Amino acid sequence: MDKHAEQLKEYQKWVREELERSVNFWLKNGMDHEHGGVYTCLDRTGKLFSTDKSVWFQGRCAWTFSYLCHVYGKKQEWLDAAKSCLDFMEKYCINREAGDRMYFTVTADGKPLRQRRYCFSEGFYAIANAEYYGVTGEKECIERARRAYELIYQLNNGLIKDPTGMGPKTIPETRTGRALADPMIYLNITAVMRRCDPENNALYEARAKECCETIFKYHFKPELKCTLETVGMNGELQMDYTAGRVVNPGHDIECSWFVMEQAKHTGDEELRKKAQTLFDYAYEGGWDKEYGGLLYFIDCKGLPPEAYEHDMKLWWPHNELLIASMMIYRDTQDEKYLKIFDETLEYCKKVFSDPEYGDWYGYLRRDGKPTEPACKGSTFKGPFHLPRCLMMVDQLIDEILAR
Repeated sequence: MDKHAEQLKEYQKWVREELERSVNFWLKNGMDHEHGGVYTCLDRTGKLFSTDKSVWFQGRCAWTFSYLCHVYGKKQEWLDAAKSCLDFMEKYCINREAGDRMYFTVTADGKPLRQRRYCFSEGFYAIANAEYYGVTGEKECIERARRAYELIYQLNNGLIKDPTGMGPKTIPETRTGRALADPMIYLNITAVMRRCDPENNALYEARAKECCETIFKYHFKPELKCTLETVGMNGELQMDYTAGRVVNPGHDIECSWFVMEQAKHTGDEELRKKAQTLFDYAYEGGWDKEYGGLLYFIDCKGLPPEAYEHDMKLWWPHNELLIASMMIYRDTQDEKYLKIFDETLEYCKKVFSDPEYGDWYGYLRRDGKPTEPACKGSTFKGPFHLPRCLMMVDQLIDEILAR
């Protein structure tokens, strides 16, 4: 057993209690029992402050409650929450007239509000259906997941034109490029698909390998000690404008553990080490040495970031930091990473966690105080990053204690 067993057991006790508080917060306050699906715009106490619904979170919520069943065993209230979100997406969130592209936001009763060019709604729809299939065996769900998975691949790789008619973010004749989000998120989607759909394992193995190659060929820049969000089509640096210099430390750290999972799956130690270096660059560049916590955006040249929120502290990068640091500790037994985990956990307990009402504050100022009025959810925050983190850390500690 690990020499830090008692310390790890203390972490695990807190993690399990925090997971229960988070899950109960969303079950109590988020689920829409009239129209189906989940609301995410909730204040500190769980009171609703906007009825518009995030399509990302219909999928993310369905995945979260399905994965809870996968990890801890089926509970009817978890299955019901997942099914509610899946049914709401199927009924309201798919633009059937535009090649089954999905909306970004809809009204409480499902009327479309906004379509975006990005494929993340489809990605979260895919993992939700795959995970639900994994715990229920409902064949239609894995068929939905497979169709969405392939649609994303075709769109991301320019094999088809976007059926919505929306073009690239910038005029391609002037500037084109690659976004880190595409291969890293697709890598995570692929991992879920592979676990839940072993029938198509060969496809998922090939796609996961391709994602990792893309990340390190184009975005990972050891000469700059960072991983860039945006690069030219051949990985070329674009240092003359702010978008080309953006580093998102939380995103990079999330990417690192996606790659570490792939490396563990394939037994590729060289890939694992590269993922660890990716983590190291992000942590060293992003940790706020004055106030603690991860900065949201940094400029790889140390120039002023353009995003107004660049020095805020958001919940999800810290979730990714907890997962990745514990994962590296599991794989290396290097106490440096256990120390990073401990420092991050203490920071999160102090500034993000809210035992009185459950779940975490989403948005803090640089000094760690919540924006006012404080909120627990938004279009971009709901039951996903935090419960995923807590479930994964719980499992990682189990693995460490069992060795």
